[in-house]
Amino acid sequence: MPVAIFLTILSISFLSAFAIQRGEERQAAAELDNRTAVIASALERRANSSSAYLRAGAALLATLDEIPASRFRRFVSELRLDADYRGADGIGWAEAVRPDEVAAFNARLAAQTPGVTAIYPSLAANQPLAVPVTFLQPDTVRNRRALGFDMFSDPMRRAAMLEAQQTSRPTASGRVVLRQEAGGSAPGFMIFMPVFEPAASGRQLKGFIFSPFKAEDFLASALELEGAGRYGVRIYEGKPTEENLLARVENGVAGEGNVARQIVPIANHPWVLEVEAEPQSGLSIFSMTTLVFGLLAGLMLTVFIRMLTRQAIEDEQALNWFEEQASIRNSLTRELNHRVKNTLANVLSILALTRRRASNLDDFADSLDGRIRALSATHDLLTKSDWGTTPIRSVVEAELVPYAQEGDHQLDLNGPDVELAPNDALSLGLAVHELATNAAKYGALSAPGGTVSMRWYLVDACQVRMEWQERGGPPVKTERGRGFGTDLIQKIVAHELRNPVDLRFEKEGVSCCLTIPVRERGAFAMRADREQQDAGCRQG
Repeated sequence: MPVAIFLTILSISFLSAFAIQRGEERQAAAELDNRTAVIASALERRANSSSAYLRAGAALLATLDEIPASRFRRFVSELRLDADYRGADGIGWAEAVRPDEVAAFNARLAAQTPGVTAIYPSLAANQPLAVPVTFLQPDTVRNRRALGFDMFSDPMRRAAMLEAQQTSRPTASGRVVLRQEAGGSAPGFMIFMPVFEPAASGRQLKGFIFSPFKAEDFLASALELEGAGRYGVRIYEGKPTEENLLARVENGVAGEGNVARQIVPIANHPWVLEVEAEPQSGLSIFSMTTLVFGLLAGLMLTVFIRMLTRQAIEDEQALNWFEEQASIRNSLTRELNHRVKNTLANVLSILALTRRRASNLDDFADSLDGRIRALSATHDLLTKSDWGTTPIRSVVEAELVPYAQEGDHQLDLNGPDVELAPNDALSLGLAVHELATNAAKYGALSAPGGTVSMRWYLVDACQVRMEWQERGGPPVKTERGRGFGTDLIQKIVAHELRNPVDLRFEKEGVSCCLTIPVRERGAFAMRADREQQDAGCRQG
């Protein structure tokens, strides 16, 4: 029950933490989408502001027959550019120059622009016109690097100018490196607005008013309107790859968080805005607090219930123990009565057979004394084991201990560890005593060099086979009368072991084979714990 309650509370805590975490993740995703929309709006506002100035400039320049440097500087100053135009490198004018007008344009360029003598690069053979940077305000060292550059020679700029000419709208170029960078690689872009003049066929391209932008500055100016906050911001010209990257503001975001993307139209040209949230590691504080609180509550409740349960179990165990002790006392009383009767019955049988076979009082007393001592030795072993199981080796060694110290003969004991029930141990002890006594009087233990081999092995899980064999003693008479030992082994022992005894008096020595049952401990151990009882075969 405590485990079930703890698991239930733990499951509820995990589900609650999961629900809270999912809610916070959805809220974070909504905030990310909202921030993406706000930044996209700021980018569009910056681009639209620049496009508005270019539209105004195009309308003004279309009314002028000629556009000298002084007039253009005055025009730019009259625009009164404010903060909305931040992020651009300025406003420029690029005159449309046909091949037959190149020489005249170069002369004017050299006269108006110190250090610049001609359009570069030179027009290609099939190039219809050139669009060189004629003026670029403000007049800075950086902007002067672009003067005279034919923007129509660059495919990216040319594509934007052709589209602007066709649509008569401000049009942004793709990713380019501005001439102002002087060999640098910082990406930028340009916005072109065409300027037309009346012609016989309708209208003719006069040139382009344009603004160059360093992409990083443009993004920074847009983020001044709507800050990036804790998000990383990247803008791409087309597919969001490293090659198409225009500008980025990381804000410590390493590229492993959630990303929101939105297409932003910048002067008739699509950009991809990518806003990335800071990666969230593990559970939020609220989710972790919920989970920890649930665990603590579950542990406290589990410990409390466990204490109550343990107390109930201990009370029940105490009652069971008292009942078991009462049952044990009753059982021990019955068992003691039964075993005393068995022992007395064995003593009476031994007494009767001894008296019948004894020829005088001394023989009777000696035979009776040895057999009673054999019973006593086995009883000592059973008492030490609390009348539980007794190893075969211990029973055999207890009966053969008087002969083990003599050096003129040899005892060979060999077999596995097998435990015997109390009554079976008593019967085996009597049998070994009779065999050893006979061997000491007439057999292998009566002469120097004699050998007694006693081996046992498991026939199966329910029986053990024991073999006694004597060699090296005096020759044995094959024809002889039955003695008390023979009757004791073949009658009393065989009856107690419930298996016949094979006793043979061969010329080389006596051999005896006994089959002893291996009983389950619970069949004779009154105080055995059922959970610790040995597995075995139950014999009736």
